[in-house]
Amino acid sequence: YLLFVFPGCRLLAVELTSSNTKPVVQEFQSVELSCIIKSTVTPVPRIEWKKIRNGETSYVFFDNKMQGDFATRAEILSRTSLMIKNTTRMDTATYRCEVAAPSDTKTIDEINIQLTVQVKPMIPRCTVPKAVPVGKSASLHCHENEGFPKSTYSWYRNSEPLSPDTKSNAKSHNSSYTLNPATGTLFFHAVHKGDTGRYSCIATNDAGFAKCEEQEMEVYDLNIGGIIGGVLVVIAVLVLISLGICCAYRRGYFANSKESGESYKTPGKPDGVNYIRTDDEGDFRHKSSFVI
Repeated sequence: YLLFVFPGCRLLAVELTSSNTKPVVQEFQSVELSCIIKSTVTPVPRIEWKKIRNGETSYVFFDNKMQGDFATRAEILSRTSLMIKNTTRMDTATYRCEVAAPSDTKTIDEINIQLTVQVKPMIPRCTVPKAVPVGKSASLHCHENEGFPKSTYSWYRNSEPLSPDTKSNAKSHNSSYTLNPATGTLFFHAVHKGDTGRYSCIATNDAGFAKCEEQEMEVYDLNIGGIIGGVLVVIAVLVLISLGICCAYRRGYFANSKESGESYKTPGKPDGVNYIRTDDEGDFRHKSSFVI
């Protein structure tokens, strides 16, 4: 900024400074955004504060009044600095302090303050399989999306931490798992009996941490002999059923009660003809009423 010196007078350009251009505060606490007039000759300069978030600009302090929801939880300190009370995660933004000094050579100056409101993690959502057979893979998941900055994750088995590097931990060198602290995924490539236990996860950031409840994961042996035996029993049952059906067909249990082929019918007697059977079976004679 320029300093002009002429015989008998001195003119200044308004100049701003700040004791902290990147303040960090935890949610629900108070914070001061420092804006200090380093030099000016204007007795009553005009002060304005603006908030810039996601590309949108809004007034915080304008026409000597607090604007919007800042009216109940913010105030001006030391003529130009801004005090925000009960900060929320929505207060994370860039704040611009603008000072207009008409009597100065350079009449306007501004300074940007980058405010970060840290948010503690919420209790993470943890997913742990209840039972996994030996030798199979298993995925355990842990995640929360409220904390700011983003949380990192650590897993515990029976209240003891699992190291991201299995080789560095003597208790877990037999385990074949991969732990990703950024995503919260704990993946077992092939579980063994020693992986049985109570699992929990902690989400951590600069504002604090939160833990999910322990969940049991059991690793059990597959009974190969029992499985094979069960399959053989099922096959034997199916074979017996098939043999039973074949025998039933052969014995005629499933045959039609009517004779196959054309059914035999006794020929009807012509009108006016009576048959008299003799003693010899099959020998018939006609009565006198028979007419040719």
